[in-house]
Amino acid sequence: MFTQKLTFIIGAACGGLGVALGAFGAHALKPMLMANNKLDTFELAVRYQFYHAFALLFIGLLMNQFPAESNLQKAALFMTLGVALFSGSLYALSFNAGKLVAFVTPIGGVFFLLGWLMLLLTFVKK
Repeated sequence: MFTQKLTFIIGAACGGLGVALGAFGAHALKPMLMANNKLDTFELAVRYQFYHAFALLFIGLLMNQFPAESNLQKAALFMTLGVALFSGSLYALSFNAGKLVAFVTPIGGVFFLLGWLMLLLTFVKK
């Protein structure tokens, strides 16, 4: 399952990639994204990736305080899957991937919701 170290690594990687992708999108990709009317989609993917990078780092900190809390491990897993599916599918859509990719986005959103629910349950239980 998700350890504190793995959660920190994924959270930091999501944050770093968010900076890189955001900068790349704002500069090198901006003309292409604007021409395809996909700049907003790309920016939404980066934004949600950042939100959940911070959430993963926060969960990692909580894992130290509540080491036996399995809901935190589930929250980290679900948020990681959310980033991969939600932001990943929006990145793919930004580059005109097939329309079937759009069906993956709400699945990623459900994983985000499950992650936040697991985090909530951690606090309710304690």
